[in-house]
Amino acid sequence: MHDCKTEKAMSQIEILMPKMGESVTEATIIKWVKNEGDKVKADETIVEIATDKVDSEIPAPSDGVLVKKLCKEGDIIPVGKPIAMLSTGAMVEASAPAPAAPAPEVKKASAAPAAVKVAAAESNEPIGRFSTNGKFYSPLVRSIAKQEGIGVVELENIQGSGKEGRVTKNDILSYLPNRNNKAAQVAQTVLVETERPAQVKTNGAAPQAKPLVVGPNDEVIEMDRMRKLIADHMVMSKHVAPHVTSYVEADVTNMVLWREKIKGSFEKREGEKITFTPVFIEAVVKTIKDFPLINVSVDGTRIIRHKDINIGMAVALPTGNLIVPVIRAADQKNLLGLTKSVNDLANRARINKLVPDETSGGTFTLTNVGSFGNVMGTPIINQPQVAILATGAIKKKPVVIETPQGDVIAIRHMMFLSLSYDHRVVDGALGGRFVRKVADYLEAFDINCTI
Repeated sequence: MHDCKTEKAMSQIEILMPKMGESVTEATIIKWVKNEGDKVKADETIVEIATDKVDSEIPAPSDGVLVKKLCKEGDIIPVGKPIAMLSTGAMVEASAPAPAAPAPEVKKASAAPAAVKVAAAESNEPIGRFSTNGKFYSPLVRSIAKQEGIGVVELENIQGSGKEGRVTKNDILSYLPNRNNKAAQVAQTVLVETERPAQVKTNGAAPQAKPLVVGPNDEVIEMDRMRKLIADHMVMSKHVAPHVTSYVEADVTNMVLWREKIKGSFEKREGEKITFTPVFIEAVVKTIKDFPLINVSVDGTRIIRHKDINIGMAVALPTGNLIVPVIRAADQKNLLGLTKSVNDLANRARINKLVPDETSGGTFTLTNVGSFGNVMGTPIINQPQVAILATGAIKKKPVVIETPQGDVIAIRHMMFLSLSYDHRVVDGALGGRFVRKVADYLEAFDINCTI
């Protein structure tokens, strides 16, 4: 771990690595936005950092001049340690050094050679921040791997339980006691795969795609770090969990009419909009209480039942990527509290202001595909959860309604709900009943509800 040297001057202040959550003790310097000698305004971003969970930015605490960087890109800095010196005095500003060339960006791990070495030999290869398939390894995980002699191939075969399927500290420490047997299996798998074409596998893994031939009119766009993590997590989820999706169509007319009735007064009173998302979450929370075995995770042959109900909600970012902030203890919030939480998390997600703890610990996820005009979807489970609900676009339709006087046709607001679930632990009966119950709660929404 790099240890930053601290230099102080009479009119200089230290910029420290901030605390970003209970579980975060250090972060990696990803990119210096400002160079030595640059003038900065208060709250202007100086440097971009990354933790195991989210990327973030460190702003300037006040107006001044960045007189010295105490760390380089790629350095791992503990929380509370200084990373730069900022001059807030005009005298020092005048004598500030000329802008230095930005530190070179840390190179990502290069692709592995075609001939893969056995686990014992490959342990000497340096482990980069990214594996060859785009999986991100935190500084702490890489440090433990180096100390224990765990190489690139062996590390890639450790099942991650963290966000986006990342290998966490607990994952690698749990792996160590049984390492000899597992490492031998990895080595045997590697040996077998070097003796046959890449697309043939015996361990059940998905075949490797052949390299594409890029045409003269094609544009090559490199995935950014977040997109690589999303891609890896989605492939892992489909490989780990047998997905089943059940659908229900719900009459949400009462919910739509209620929102139309109160949205103006709510925005005037609270200074923010009310969407359908908090209503969806409220219905999901009620249904989880009815069917608690949907609020679980799978650990090998163990089913971990969660007492907390923490609802993740997928948020599309301006970059085109996706992030899932989590509303913790959602069952303890009323509709107003859920509305405040939804708006706050969604707004800060879009401007990259979430802290790592706000994207971890989810037990069930909601994704609103209707916001893009889609009537339904087949979402991929957000591991290590076992179910995810997609809410479709609300459309007016002619619907047959049963009344004491007979059937009538009326124009109603209808929407599809799609529940994808892990068939290892959630059978069709539980999955089907769960999504039907969510629809029941939405259909029974009280049009006279106050918020």
